[in-house]
Amino acid sequence: MKSRRSGIDTGSQAELILRKLAEKLPDHILQEYFRDLSPKQVRKILTETIKILVTQEEKTVPIRAQASLWKDGEKVWAGKLAGKTVQLFSDGASRGNPGHAGAGIAIQDEKGNELGGASQYLGQCTNNEAEYRALLFGLEKCAEFGSGSLKIHLDSELIVKQIRGEYKVKHPNLKLLYQKTIQKLSGFASFSITHVRREKNSRADELANRAIDDHLQ
Repeated sequence: MKSRRSGIDTGSQAELILRKLAEKLPDHILQEYFRDLSPKQVRKILTETIKILVTQEEKTVPIRAQASLWKDGEKVWAGKLAGKTVQLFSDGASRGNPGHAGAGIAIQDEKGNELGGASQYLGQCTNNEAEYRALLFGLEKCAEFGSGSLKIHLDSELIVKQIRGEYKVKHPNLKLLYQKTIQKLSGFASFSITHVRREKNSRADELANRAIDDHLQ
């Protein structure tokens, strides 16, 4: 939910603050302020609160009914939106890990009607870097539809769990991409992120590989 005065996404900001408290505060500080609870219990409470913030239904900002059109080399989709929620399917592919990489995205309305598909060659990077960069590419495109509710579907369980705060981001190359992703997500009224099987993400996968194929031709 966004503050009307400041335009700040208070739900996402609260989630981010709680996540930082759970991850960064040392045990002795937690023990000092919450003397009746162990640091482990405090962290568990913070984690459960984060889950509630992520999953609760929030009031969303209306999404524009008409979005820009893009081409992916084959087809152009009209941008009439059914409902207030945009769904993003994104995928990153890397041949060699690291190697030639591509990003693919497919955007749907809440009824599953495809609104747009796009691909982008990413140069040389690892699989996980490609996954993050594909997600960032998709978030930029989703912003063209407004700043309402967003549902993200990825076949990378690692990225999903890092965004949810279930896994720490340890690799230096991924930390910056993670931070950029969180910043982009704060521009939406609410969001959820879900891990899906690869076959459920076939459209984005096809576009990611097409970006590599087109570059190598």
